[in-house]
Amino acid sequence: MPRQPDRLRAAVVGTGAIVAGSHLPALTAHADRVELVAAVDVDPGRLDAFRAEAATAGFDVQGYADLAAMLDGARPDLVLIGTPPSLHREQTVASLKAGAWVLCEKPLCLTLAEYDEIAAAEQASGAYASVVFQHRYGSGATHAQELIAGGELGAPLVAHCQTTWHRDAAYYAVPWRGRWSTEGGGPTMGHGIHQYDLLLHLLGEWTEVRAMASRLVHDTESEDVSTALVRFANGALATVVNSVLSPDEVSRIRIDCADATVELTHLYGHSNADWTYTPAPGVAPERAAAWRSPAGDVPSSHTAQLGALLDAKDAGVRPPGSGPDARSTLEFAAALYKAAFTGRPVHAGEIAPGDPYYTAMHGNHPDWSPQR
Repeated sequence: MPRQPDRLRAAVVGTGAIVAGSHLPALTAHADRVELVAAVDVDPGRLDAFRAEAATAGFDVQGYADLAAMLDGARPDLVLIGTPPSLHREQTVASLKAGAWVLCEKPLCLTLAEYDEIAAAEQASGAYASVVFQHRYGSGATHAQELIAGGELGAPLVAHCQTTWHRDAAYYAVPWRGRWSTEGGGPTMGHGIHQYDLLLHLLGEWTEVRAMASRLVHDTESEDVSTALVRFANGALATVVNSVLSPDEVSRIRIDCADATVELTHLYGHSNADWTYTPAPGVAPERAAAWRSPAGDVPSSHTAQLGALLDAKDAGVRPPGSGPDARSTLEFAAALYKAAFTGRPVHAGEIAPGDPYYTAMHGNHPDWSPQR
């Protein structure tokens, strides 16, 4: 593909399955707007394989073993990060300091303290860091959020958010999984975060969390199941379940509003057909007909989120999935852990510098810290 001078220069950090399987197709889909010019990986064989795959998509990718060398040599406008979670904060801050925007796999970092370090790097550099929460994107989610925010379904009242997946012992044999210092937590941080991020996106500001967590099957530092009760600023109440113990895997969000129930059922990604709207008794058929999903079907994906980020870059505005909005999701995770481990409710804004859950999701709790 001939190089177009007005395209943004992009680089990827990490060339494993998530980058090759999701970020590369997203970059290819937006090849008229962004050019992949560099890749970083400590594994030469994996890096070479990725460069060959990228070449088939029309990208001439320079390989690097070191992030700093890549930032200095390639001077990217955008860095996409797909490395293990413990590396995210350092790599994001380095990229921001080099003036590049960042799109990083979840979690963007492991603690609220690390998030605030990233926010400081944003402010100093003028660049922005977004976290991959691809379930917010796509036509079905956009349509639902607009209907709820606009009051078209009536006031939100009751919600359920379910991430019930299954992971076996072989999954946790990977050294960095299930450890606080490398993954940040269990399914609360690594699995269910996508669904409850979408729930927060749909319902808005949360105010209070009560929770429980346990290790029921896996011999990990962190939990393998958590549950929460959540109160939202609009008065709605919700349940959240995050599990890796569930043979019948499903991802589900249900929101009962005064005039309709909206429900999303899928596994790892959704399209318009995965959303349903059930009107309350007495709702006029013509009103309910207006709730139908839009004709254009854009599946939730890295491709959809990258498009939104590129739109923000073109407009020179903060991209979605960044800043205080994305921080709220990480704060929710910290609040869930604190509520579960202390046995008391946690309120939004409560976890601040000086709180043990600000610098560690386990809060140095004697039953949950790595030194237990």
